[in-house]
Amino acid sequence: MPEELDYVIGQLGREPNRIELGMLELMYSEHCSYKSSRPILKILPREGPRVLVGPGYDAGIVDIGNGYVVAFKIESHNHPSAIDPYNGAATGIGGIVRDILCTNCRPVALLDSLRFGPPRKGRTKWLLKYVVKGISDYGNRIGVPTVAGEVEFDESFETNCLVNVACVGIGRRDSIVLAKMESPGDYIVLMGSSTGRDGIHGVTFASKTITAESEEERPSVQIGDPFMKKMIIEATLEAVATGFVAGLKDLGGAGLTCALSEMSFKGGTGVEVELERVHLREEDMTPYEIMLSESQERMLFVVKPEGLERVLGVFRKWGLPHSVIGRVTDTGEILVKYRGEVVARLPSKLLAEAPVLHRRAKRPRDLAKALKVPKPREPKDLGRALVRLLSSPNIASKEPIYSQYDYEVGIRTIVKPGDGDAAVLRLLEEPRAIAVKADCNSRHCRLDPFNGHAGAVAESARNVVAVGAEPIAAVDCCNFGNPERPEVFWQFSEGIRGLSYMLEGLGIPCVGGNVSFYNEDERTGRAVNPTTVVVTLGLVEELDWVTTMAFKEHGDEIFAVGRTYAEMGGSEYYHWIHGISGGRPPRASPGRERSSMAIVKEAIRRGLIDAAHDCSKGGIAVALAIMAIKGGLGIDVDLGRIPRSGVGRLDELLFSESYARFVISARPGSARELRAIAERHGGAISRLGRVVDSSELFMRYGGRAIRCGLGELREAWNGSMRRYLGEL
Repeated sequence: MPEELDYVIGQLGREPNRIELGMLELMYSEHCSYKSSRPILKILPREGPRVLVGPGYDAGIVDIGNGYVVAFKIESHNHPSAIDPYNGAATGIGGIVRDILCTNCRPVALLDSLRFGPPRKGRTKWLLKYVVKGISDYGNRIGVPTVAGEVEFDESFETNCLVNVACVGIGRRDSIVLAKMESPGDYIVLMGSSTGRDGIHGVTFASKTITAESEEERPSVQIGDPFMKKMIIEATLEAVATGFVAGLKDLGGAGLTCALSEMSFKGGTGVEVELERVHLREEDMTPYEIMLSESQERMLFVVKPEGLERVLGVFRKWGLPHSVIGRVTDTGEILVKYRGEVVARLPSKLLAEAPVLHRRAKRPRDLAKALKVPKPREPKDLGRALVRLLSSPNIASKEPIYSQYDYEVGIRTIVKPGDGDAAVLRLLEEPRAIAVKADCNSRHCRLDPFNGHAGAVAESARNVVAVGAEPIAAVDCCNFGNPERPEVFWQFSEGIRGLSYMLEGLGIPCVGGNVSFYNEDERTGRAVNPTTVVVTLGLVEELDWVTTMAFKEHGDEIFAVGRTYAEMGGSEYYHWIHGISGGRPPRASPGRERSSMAIVKEAIRRGLIDAAHDCSKGGIAVALAIMAIKGGLGIDVDLGRIPRSGVGRLDELLFSESYARFVISARPGSARELRAIAERHGGAISRLGRVVDSSELFMRYGGRAIRCGLGELREAWNGSMRRYLGEL
């Protein structure tokens, strides 16, 4: 931007040369600089008793006790995946794994959060097939299990699919490494794949809208090498164990330029590098290309002089290419040399701190109309409506997708995909576990960014609670359209306010995240639904607390936790059954969430609960149906006992997507104790009925009865995705 160039010239006292301009262009891209989002993101709560490293580094790190830490992060790889779904998704996995690795934590789990257009569309099938293949091929080959995720389909994602991936790592508190250079004289070592021309201007490509010419930018998509990555993981952990690695960062977006500038800026130092020492894939590469390349599978090490040979010996042992390319200085500058000539010289701060942009925000003019839609007529056969709803692509089982992932490698996975509301991974060294889950309802976020984003935090936390964990930290991945449009920036600002509101209300710190703008089709002007995916990390102190969603024993009693409201806007019922895309979505309440979660947590710890499932898409009816399908048992419930307020119709009671609700099953005779727990925490609970040894869901409401065969429900839920997508 002209004003940014004027700023640079004012800071330097001269015009930058071509290489310096290229470096600045990368670092001032929205993808690297967060120049539009930084002022808004500051409101997110970042501190907590377990937080060791918060936003600003490659991954957030939290203390889980007994000397162990968990590092986790989520990032987007949207634009590359929209153009080259296989390599875009695969390198998204590669990049997020490196983010965890450079904290000196071993990557132990992956999650994917995906958004596509309508599943019957040919482009959707192509994108989904190769995104899933890219994730599975890369994750399976490096031996890191993909343990959880979510998939959502909506017309807004037809051109711009969203591919958000998260990684979780485990390490020791006393061996954390950070991405900074603090000691002049330390050596700078580039390790891993050779540097090539692939990925040049990748971050620039990610910071603009998709156009008809975007296909021509396919060379901006990097190419991954999972077999080399596996060796890089082992060599990196072994090298750090020598005690001579003082700093570590992966080379992702903006390549060497980003790693050198950010590490030196954070450490208050400078660097001097000699580019002719960089090991190259193509010998005729120019200094401009070397500094801007985003070739995958590369790590930048800062090594103490006395341990250089020891660290290089580790790399030689693993057969990994490496180059000693320079040293840390005390100048505060990035000095780049090539064959004895200085080709670039810039202050680290100038590169690492782009000028902030204060965007204008404006509420969309058509939003008020979208919120006000007449209520549709209630279907005569609500049992048939439930069967149809279970076949919706946003509710139907995603087994055809997650079955392609190796989710058991590493022998940590206790709760597998589809068995519980969140993944649960054991700590091999002791009888404890962690739980992780990603969530966001983008239709709620479109209609009400504040409450929709608050609801994403709440749903992610509820899912972690449902498997027996205490939520301890979260990370977020924000996906929006063009921030230069005031309506889009309003969605973003309101969304972050909603995230902050719920995170603060639940006492959950946000320890990292990612912002992806320009997810927009230039031809139609249509942006994706505002979608901030929240990944919550939970801690399970005792393995006996681990809980799954399937009904276990006939005779168990079924309870509803939390109150249902007539909140149908943005619901899957409105969309799939009635073709309605508007209405007022649920309102978020930290107080109600705290009460409901506290009830479920205490009941699990007291050993009362056999099964737990939160109510989200499709409401309480879908939650009951899925728990019955998973357990192979029927139910006999009285819907009139559901705690509710302002609900006037049976379809609202069945399919409302109000937040702060769970369905649980407990051993017979637990009702009195559960009511006492609920009273103590100020929440609502009611016994609805019981699990029965039958193949039928029987639901009563006054003089009405709904009967659904378990086999029909199972076929709708289990078989729909294959019918929509064919064999992936």
